[in-house]
Amino acid sequence: MVAPREISDVDELRTLAHPLRQRILRHLGQHGPATASILGKALGESSGATSYHLRMLAKHAFVEEVPERAQGRERWWRAPVQDLRSPRSPQDPEMRALVEQLNQLKLAADQELFAGFLERRSELGEWADALPYSRGSVRVTLAELHEFFDEYMALLKRYQRPADETPADARQVAVRFFAFPVPGTTPGDPS
Repeated sequence: MVAPREISDVDELRTLAHPLRQRILRHLGQHGPATASILGKALGESSGATSYHLRMLAKHAFVEEVPERAQGRERWWRAPVQDLRSPRSPQDPEMRALVEQLNQLKLAADQELFAGFLERRSELGEWADALPYSRGSVRVTLAELHEFFDEYMALLKRYQRPADETPADARQVAVRFFAFPVPGTTPGDPS
């Protein structure tokens, strides 16, 4: 099990909060290792741009080289399995703005991913209706919310496994956790 890594450095957050870098990380996470050229073609960018952004991501260990796949000057990259977490309560205004920007990028990507699922749902056979969905709210203290999140992450990690340990009939499934205080409520508010 991978230990959580809280991203509390402004430079690391700035690196992650870049739109193309988020797209690179998503592509590597969904499709596996790639070169800058492969990423450039897949993302509609130049290989020079993807190469630069891969180096920036590697500087903070968000991606790593795959030396066994390298041939000559060709460099292969992968996104290592990580449990990256934003700071729980960033006090610095720049850090807070970067966390918000990163969250907005991730939410937009999730909406795009879900729209893609809906568009291609008819192609998924028995998986077409594999859409567990739940909405709810809880009344918790800030400490309890942190505990709730940690328990959610432990459950998620229990089901994560490397591709070579995945059963043949398994599919990659997007799972998201989203929690926020309800606007207009205050501590102790019974409504």
